[in-house]
Amino acid sequence: MKAFVGIDIGSLATKIALLDNGNLLDFRTERSTFDFKRIGLNLFNDILEANNLNRDDVFVMSTGYGRNTIDFADDRITEITAHARGVQFFFQEAHSVIDIGGQDSKAIVISKKTGNVIDFQMNDKCAAGTGRFLEVMAHALEVPIDEIGGLALKSNKPASISSTCTVFAESEVISLFAKGTNKENIAAGIHKSIARRVAGMAKRIGVAPLLVFCGGVAKNVAVKSFLEEEFGYEIVTPDQPQLTGAIGAALIAQEHNGG
Repeated sequence: MKAFVGIDIGSLATKIALLDNGNLLDFRTERSTFDFKRIGLNLFNDILEANNLNRDDVFVMSTGYGRNTIDFADDRITEITAHARGVQFFFQEAHSVIDIGGQDSKAIVISKKTGNVIDFQMNDKCAAGTGRFLEVMAHALEVPIDEIGGLALKSNKPASISSTCTVFAESEVISLFAKGTNKENIAAGIHKSIARRVAGMAKRIGVAPLLVFCGGVAKNVAVKSFLEEEFGYEIVTPDQPQLTGAIGAALIAQEHNGG
């Protein structure tokens, strides 16, 4: 066994990481679309070819929303366990995790003694406070998704977005437009509402520093800024926050195989 592969099949994005002796050798990300298995297999074949590896050279661990669709995986693990392990790859002293993905958000507390998960909470019943929510709001504002965070930080008076439902929140945004509220303040209100919702969930299980923010939404500077405002302390973000699940899955695969 030469290397370990973690595949994180998220609802919006698929991530794959290749590790050897605990070192990240390569990674890929791609939109999941509706065909989890095909996207996962394509990324897997691509990373093998790029690194001159054969299928027998690697052990594959899948995780995430669509982990059971990856029939070529050698084993599977929950995303809670994978993200907890993955953030420790970047920050060994991590105590807590907030992961905001495409369709859900998670808060995780890690034991300082064992490094294992001791509590978690998940919002998977509603899109509010997720990447999908941000995509819908960016569309309503007619702003590219990768620019909405920067736009929000230009606000001097965040608008009030009270709805916790994506559909109703979109109606609120349209109503704010009709009242003459500018895009910056609406964008700030959207991000503030996400931070308030996620922080409330995380506080219920006692998250504390060192708190790591990961998932694709962690690339959004405004969500991070408003979360820090909610908690009153600094939050850290990995260089590749979308990869923590895939890296965690690969690390766990290595540990389960004597690595």
